[in-house]
Amino acid sequence: MVSAVFHSPLDASRDAQASTTTESPAAAPMSAASTPAPATTPAAPAAPQPSRPAIDWGQLAFNALAPVAGLALLIGIWALLTIKGDGAFPTPKATFDAAVALFSDPFYSNGPNDQGIGWNIWFSLKRVAMGFGLAALVGIPLGFIIGRSKVISAMLNPIISLLRPVSPLAWLPLGLLVFKSADPAAIGTIFICSIWPMIINTAVGVQRVPEDYLNVAKVLNLSEWKIVTKILFPSVLPYMLTGVRLSVGTAWLVIVAAEMLTGGVGIGFWVWDEWNNLNVQHIIIAIFVIGIVGLLLENALVAVAKRFSFE
Repeated sequence: MVSAVFHSPLDASRDAQASTTTESPAAAPMSAASTPAPATTPAAPAAPQPSRPAIDWGQLAFNALAPVAGLALLIGIWALLTIKGDGAFPTPKATFDAAVALFSDPFYSNGPNDQGIGWNIWFSLKRVAMGFGLAALVGIPLGFIIGRSKVISAMLNPIISLLRPVSPLAWLPLGLLVFKSADPAAIGTIFICSIWPMIINTAVGVQRVPEDYLNVAKVLNLSEWKIVTKILFPSVLPYMLTGVRLSVGTAWLVIVAAEMLTGGVGIGFWVWDEWNNLNVQHIIIAIFVIGIVGLLLENALVAVAKRFSFE
């Protein structure tokens, strides 16, 4: 008889496990070796570094040489006009020699009416700083008030329009009458003449603040102090610094004229005293010194304006 043997599925699985255990030990490493290694992802390329802009040497040379060429042209015309050397106007060489002698000892002092040009510039700058500082303390807050209040603006605008065109020298006799002294009279004249640009520019800046900013402040119920410090001040700062820059130029112009009339120590008085001594060379030197100091003051305020701009 032929007998048939039947195996259950459980027996088949056991047989499979037994066959795998009886395989040679070298089979596992070979199977592992035959498995392909996963491919490595290539590294991402490094981000390109921003290249430095190339230096425009031509533009730099132009910026450096153009002012020198203009100054050389001015001196050349001056030399041509005084080439004969027989007039009252000094030549450029004679003026340069006088400047070298003058600045060799700029801070000498031989009494209250005979001091070096360095002391004269210093005392003029002190008067400008005092008058200009008082004008800033009064003019900038007043500009904010005028810009915020239509009533005060309507009241003060006619007064400002009336007094702003008045010549600085017209205020000097009133200063002498009130203060009975030349020094505070000059400071008061600087104050009254340099306050107008700060008031006007600050008020215009406040009036040009976008209405949306102020509406947001109303919604948030901000106090007036926070409106001024958080909203108005950053927006008005460029206008305010423009007014300050114009005011310091006006103050430096006024002090020279005021010191010519009041006397004492100062660059304006020094110019007038040299004219009385008929020393034209020193007058020309003083003109250059006044221009250089005014240029330095203006450039310093331009640098401050750029530093604190919110652009």
